[in-house]
Amino acid sequence: MHKIVVAITGASGSIYSKVLLDKLLVAKEQWSELSVILTENAKEVWKTELDNDDYKNYPVKFYTQQDFMAPFASGSGQYDIMIIVPCSMGTLGRIAGGISNDLITRAADVILKERRKLIAVVRDTPYNLIHIRNMETVTLAGGIICPATPSFYSKPTTLEDVAATVIDRVIDLAGLTINTYRWGK
Repeated sequence: MHKIVVAITGASGSIYSKVLLDKLLVAKEQWSELSVILTENAKEVWKTELDNDDYKNYPVKFYTQQDFMAPFASGSGQYDIMIIVPCSMGTLGRIAGGISNDLITRAADVILKERRKLIAVVRDTPYNLIHIRNMETVTLAGGIICPATPSFYSKPTTLEDVAATVIDRVIDLAGLTINTYRWGK
């Protein structure tokens, strides 16, 4: 059973967070704990992009950015997967620089130092050289950069279907089992 923390930053792409939470709740037999860090900016972006505040309705434990008493702020909490979706380039830069000034960056630091699974779903485009170098640094430290770049070979028909092409990949990268479109099948 996995212990998962999902961090939602204020980058555009709330649909990715929503689809991930929905799919993780369907796969609840694969995890024992699901915790969410939702920044204040993420709440505003969610409301703007999705026209609701349904994040409040998810049956998960929410943490603020300054709650350093969260169990995943320490390696002894034994959380083994962290997914940052969407991951702002500012958050990625702080992680790459080892700056643990809030719960998201502290949790990412813990996941990396414990050699556990960090997946950053970066959402900016285009990338500048600083972004690319920060992605390299996080990758070299053991993290996985999964750009929010949808695929279309499954012929998605809704915005959620498009977002799911990225999130299904994220769930695969996390090592969870999911029923999804597979190439060649």
